[in-house]
This record gives sequence, structure tokens and C-alpha cells, in this order.
Amino acid sequence: MNQERLYKVLLGPHVSEKATLLAEINNQVVFRVAADAKKPEIKKAVEALFDVKVESVQVVNIKGKTKRTARGMGKRNDIRKAYIRLASGQSIDFVDVE
Repeated sequence: MNQERLYKVLLGPHVSEKATLLAEINNQVVFRVAADAKKPEIKKAVEALFDVKVESVQVVNIKGKTKRTARGMGKRNDIRKAYIRLASGQSIDFVDVE
């Protein structure tokens, strides 16, 4: 996998109450990822960009909600999230990452 693809796989961290609890309890981090990203690609991207050891990757696809607007029915975008379990003793600090 080339360097350009590494930057396109991870779209950004997903911050929520559930993600914060997982980070504290299970040593997991949640990222929004590209719709066509595969588990091995996600694992390599996280290991290369953050210099951590990844134990496992779980991926979930979330369908966008249908919403009513003034112009009729609309739909929010679908998203794909990756739950990444880090090896014990490893952590990602998003403040210090460039």
C-alpha cells in the first residue's frame, strides 16, 4: 500500500461518549474510514501513521438517516467506522499528532 492511500483510508477520529468509554476501558480507538477501506488497510494505516501496535480491527457500516426537509425528503451520508483495539501499553494521543 502506498503512502498516499494511507492518508485516504483514515478520515478522522470519531468522538462520542461510546468512543470515550471504549478508549478508557478496552484500549480501543474509533476512526471514521473510507467506504472502500478493508481491515488490513486500516490496520497498516494506523500502525504507520501513529506508531502503535494494533491487535484487531472491527468495521461497522452505518446507513444515513432519512430526514424531512423543506424541499422534501433528504438523506444523510452513510459512514463507515473502524473500532481499533490497541496492544496493551499502547495509546494514541490526538493532541500531539501532526
